[in-house]
Amino acid sequence: MEKYLANAQQWLSEAFDEQTRIEVKAMLDDSSANGRKALEDAFYRNLEFGTGGLRGIMGAGTNRMNRYTVGMATQGICNYLHINAERGDFKRSSNTELRVAISCDSRNNSREFAKVTAAIFAANGIKVLLFEDMRPTPELSYAIRWGKCNAGVMVTASHNPKEYNGYKMYWEDGAQIIAPHDSNIIAKVVEIEDPSQVKWGDYWKAVESGDIRLVGAEIDKDYLDDLRTLHVSPQAVAEHKDICFVYTPLHGTGITQVPAALKDMGFENVHLVEQQCVADGNFPTVKSPNPEEHSALEMAVALADKVNADVVLATDPDADRVGVAVRNERNEMVLLNGNQTASILTYYMLSRWKDLGKDLKNGYIIKTIVTTELLAAIAGKFGVKCYDVLTGFKYIAAIVEQNNVEAENGAVKRTFICGGEESYGFNAGEFVRDKDSVITCSLVAECAAWCAQNGMTLYSFLQKIYSEFGLYMESLLSVTKPGKSGVEEIAGIMLELRNNPPAQIAGKPVVKVMDYYNTEATGLPKSNVLRFFAADGSVVTVRPSGTEPKIKFYFGATGSNATECIAAMREQFSKF
Repeated sequence: MEKYLANAQQWLSEAFDEQTRIEVKAMLDDSSANGRKALEDAFYRNLEFGTGGLRGIMGAGTNRMNRYTVGMATQGICNYLHINAERGDFKRSSNTELRVAISCDSRNNSREFAKVTAAIFAANGIKVLLFEDMRPTPELSYAIRWGKCNAGVMVTASHNPKEYNGYKMYWEDGAQIIAPHDSNIIAKVVEIEDPSQVKWGDYWKAVESGDIRLVGAEIDKDYLDDLRTLHVSPQAVAEHKDICFVYTPLHGTGITQVPAALKDMGFENVHLVEQQCVADGNFPTVKSPNPEEHSALEMAVALADKVNADVVLATDPDADRVGVAVRNERNEMVLLNGNQTASILTYYMLSRWKDLGKDLKNGYIIKTIVTTELLAAIAGKFGVKCYDVLTGFKYIAAIVEQNNVEAENGAVKRTFICGGEESYGFNAGEFVRDKDSVITCSLVAECAAWCAQNGMTLYSFLQKIYSEFGLYMESLLSVTKPGKSGVEEIAGIMLELRNNPPAQIAGKPVVKVMDYYNTEATGLPKSNVLRFFAADGSVVTVRPSGTEPKIKFYFGATGSNATECIAAMREQFSKF
């Protein structure tokens, strides 16, 4: 018998609830070609607990997000937390009374998965701070350090389509897990092979006993209070509080914090896309709740034109990413990409720090290797150190933690000013250790007020930056390869490019190849990433997505022919 059939048969046992058994039986009874393929994809492997956690399509099956795969992963994490506590490995939280924070987004089943997770932690003798309702991913990161927790879990699939859900794992510093905890946790999760190994617990009894503590307003207040400390142009806001904004949470968690943050700053002319303020895991008004996709902002832009708004802000379901639209010189709404938003905010923060006499010498910024090199150029102008890290905000957070540890051991205190990545993620300050759309929306709004104070718009400010540093252009080609065959195909593409790298890019010879499997050459952790550098400075970066069945091609070019170069690179690599 095929392995996937044997796995499916096991899910007909009494260890699984009736609804799950009915769903699996229906899948087994479907003998059509599509039915067999769906069954195989649901059961051919265990849903992988990757370096950041779980993410997958919801439904019955070992390769699906459901209460059983969530439960088994949680039990593995519980076992690992106890091992660390026994060794006294926790440095910023207790090694005696273990504690975790849990939040969830608006997706279907997110609240249920959060309750299952909380009950299992409690049954394993671990205290739980569970948000009483949905909250953004960055607030979960904040809550970990706020509550002196050992770890945290955010139930979300971020910006993925409605069929998905996921489970992000955080450590005591408030950041997503990295080495060695990522691989060590994976090893413990893999040891849990059956639901019978899980201490399931009783959610309501744990709430009644206090082992699960529901939290909300008190963390919200402290989070917004800390956010206020990041403001560097309060006078500009006071003078231009009537700037017109449109905001949409795209049916997600941003509605709990972004409007409150803008109001707290003093902005008085904020319009909400009311249809998208309703928490709904089906995301009925968009094709995809991803602010990187222009279609997700269509309703917000339409409202902006109706009310003549200056700026549109849109956050994804777990509110860690933000999309921005601004008016150009023809009064048309144009969408900024993540690189442009990060460039505007980095220049703004560094220039304001300089104006205010803040310590730039010991400040620093961080960018990922696929993010625009314009950030490094801006940092150079202000004499600020710029770190390059692998893709993922957890690596940005790791640099912040590393610098803080070094300062605790006697080194000069260095301050994280801001950091960004091309995939619409940005952060400033050190109290949140992940990308934060609430902070980003606040800074974009404040920057708009500062621009108005100085006779500019956000769009003209971006053009000013380009005129100073030259035109930087970037583009992303993302190719989806679903299912088991897709995983194999993506692996094949990476193998082909690794063994037979291109000799030229857009007609220019390749002068350098970087393989991030080679940590000695890159100075960074091992990662399945390839970069190809052309003689004219153009660069192509290739990597499989860590959260979706996609392979991504990142293109970068500078100079007067950047547009043509980007187009040629996209055409060259579109064959994949």
